[in-house]
Amino acid sequence: MFARQRGATFLGMMTIVAIIGFALYAGIRLLPLYLEYMAVVRSLDQVASEHANDPTSPQQLLISLNRRWTVEDIQSIDPKEIEIKRSPAGFTMRAEYRAEAPFVANVSLVVDFDKSVDVKQ
Repeated sequence: MFARQRGATFLGMMTIVAIIGFALYAGIRLLPLYLEYMAVVRSLDQVASEHANDPTSPQQLLISLNRRWTVEDIQSIDPKEIEIKRSPAGFTMRAEYRAEAPFVANVSLVVDFDKSVDVKQ
């Protein structure tokens, strides 16, 4: 008589390992994009706090952003691409961009980022 088998088969275990490996590889490829996004957010916040409660202009904000971009080594977005608009309380800086990471062969992972920071005067 056949004994009742329990547990996963080798093929089942390999399928689970492949799925976990695929997800882990995607996470490894996306990690640098999110680390760079955190550097962008940190730079925007630092510039906003640096110019808070002081009279400033979009040019001064752009110069400060440029310095921070150089220090943080941000490559996905240029400081000139930051949208700086006048708001009732001062200025609003907005970083909206798309970052890509190659995944497998001609398949890439694409992430859209959008962050707005108010500079109060």
